[in-house]
Amino acid sequence: MVQSKRAEKPARKASVKSGTKAQSEIGALDDLIGQCWFFRTVTYHLVGRVKKRIGNFFYLEEASWVASSGRFMQAIMDGTLDEVEPVGDAIVNINAITDGFPWVHPLPKNQK
Repeated sequence: MVQSKRAEKPARKASVKSGTKAQSEIGALDDLIGQCWFFRTVTYHLVGRVKKRIGNFFYLEEASWVASSGRFMQAIMDGTLDEVEPVGDAIVNINAITDGFPWVHPLPKNQK
């Protein structure tokens, strides 16, 4: 029996678009610096721009605590949040982050 060999496609690098700057590859935590992200942690959600990493913490600017994202797909795809509290600067423990999503929308400026 002859097996046909299909040409394997090269592996695609992870690609995310955040804000106005496209990032072609995320290979380290510091690659998130300057980008806007929606982070879910074990107890709460934050959205903001990663300003820098300090040890095991991300320093976020223009951050908001998200009390309720509402329908999650609309939150990520459209930037629609049900309840949000802009807080300014925030620090989040990287070890508490369960997942993160690029935030390609304007950061919230008003309490809702």
